[in-house]
Amino acid sequence: MARSKHDLRSEATRQALVRAARRLFGARGYAAVGTEEIVKAAGVTRGALYHQFRDKAGLFAAVAEEVEAEIAARIAAGAAAESTEPTEVLRAGARLFLEACAEPEVERIILLDAPAVLGWEAWRDLYARYGLGLVQLALQAAMDSGAIVQQPVTPLAHALIGALDECALYVARAEDQPTARQECAAIFDQILRGFSPGSQPLAPSQP
Repeated sequence: MARSKHDLRSEATRQALVRAARRLFGARGYAAVGTEEIVKAAGVTRGALYHQFRDKAGLFAAVAEEVEAEIAARIAAGAAAESTEPTEVLRAGARLFLEACAEPEVERIILLDAPAVLGWEAWRDLYARYGLGLVQLALQAAMDSGAIVQQPVTPLAHALIGALDECALYVARAEDQPTARQECAAIFDQILRGFSPGSQPLAPSQP
């Protein structure tokens, strides 16, 4: 169905607000940017902002969603381009994720501001929504190839994403970020090696 002119204008207004807010939030942080500055940068009215979003926090949520979606797409494409071997794809994905989180805009919006603005649960849900499926697919491929022992995929994916989230937060706060990033990538590699057939994980305890 063709979209109406009103729908197209509304979408253009929304995109202008998200684009302007992303640039400002990424440069100075959520708390330092006011709605008046955002609407001026977007070239729209304050009323247009509140027509599209509940408040500044709602606009930030849209910005964070866009950034997360872009990161996930970049990691998926980049990891697949580096290797077709499943565990190498996982390693490449982890490295690319940590590299993306080192970018000033991503670090400020996703790591420093999002947990406080969105709330911890919503922030973790955002991470899981875009990263969980990618990790599950890569883990299942690794298990199917015999590179990783067969085990429940979903809890393992949650555990690995949780580890990467904590690594990203650690790197963001480290004084020597390049070294911290290398150390975290090495730790993730060791974790993956622990799931190889030669390092059978312990069976879950019986109740």
